[in-house]
Amino acid sequence: MGATAAEEPVVSGPETTDLHVLVLAGGLSYERDVSLRSGRRVLDALRAVGMEAELRDADVALLPALAADPPDAVVIALHGATGEDGSLRGVLDLCGVPYVGCDARASRLAWDKPSAKAVLREAGIATPDWVALPHDRFSELGAVAVLDRIVDRLGLPLMVKPAQGGSGLGAAVVRDAASLPAAMVGCFAYDSTALVERYVPGMDVAVSVIDLGDGPQALPPVEIVPRNGLYDYAARYTAGRTTWHTPARLEPAVAESVAQVALAAHTALGLRDLSRVDLIVDSAGQPHVLEVNVSPGMTETSLLPLAVQAAGLDFGRVIGGLVARATTR
Repeated sequence: MGATAAEEPVVSGPETTDLHVLVLAGGLSYERDVSLRSGRRVLDALRAVGMEAELRDADVALLPALAADPPDAVVIALHGATGEDGSLRGVLDLCGVPYVGCDARASRLAWDKPSAKAVLREAGIATPDWVALPHDRFSELGAVAVLDRIVDRLGLPLMVKPAQGGSGLGAAVVRDAASLPAAMVGCFAYDSTALVERYVPGMDVAVSVIDLGDGPQALPPVEIVPRNGLYDYAARYTAGRTTWHTPARLEPAVAESVAQVALAAHTALGLRDLSRVDLIVDSAGQPHVLEVNVSPGMTETSLLPLAVQAAGLDFGRVIGGLVARATTR
């Protein structure tokens, strides 16, 4: 559907209002606080459309609770490894509990940015050139020599970020070679492997993809304009640090291209139900996929809810529709 509004999903009726839904939020990652905010918003949205929903952390009490009172479906509002590396989804599969979102295999693939970028590149989807560098190799081969080769190969500026992680934590733009060592050290504080990719200047755009049963559909693209030029953790979750334009200020043909690339990325990675594809649109109107998030934020400043609103949809009905679909699996 590109940048056009979708038809309002139908989620009311006894077959859905009788559902018992468990919203998982919190966890032990760096993104715990954001996850709790996402979870509370999802909880309120589901209750607003008449579903019985409760919020629970992913801790030692979870599995006994699932065994004692199995929910009809789970909504994973966990960010970071707990919600996105596939492990929790694998445990839910073992428990026979359906959940909203992609399966464990696809989640593992999308979570590891270098692996996901390789799949995207193989599918013919544009993504910036990159190198993945584990901390051990960085030390063993000599930091100075390795960084020199990276600059020679990829040029400047560069984007440095954790190979696995989200919310912009540990990410930095490097505009001169002298700044690269500090960026690597900052990145390694969040992950043992750094992803260093060619920095593509242009418009930051996020495209949320949802599938309510008629195939994946792209919601209107959200344009991201961070005040300091980098969409880092503070820019994402601090009021006044970022301006969003929904829909993005793109020419119609470019907006359609962005939507199609997002759908292609969603499909290439084997995702289902929902995802958020982060892209850069360069000065020629060419979209480049940066990463794909399988457990996107649901806070008041998160991009998927902004896209849902821009599409003229009700957030609670969309989440409720995804829950209803999950219960049929």
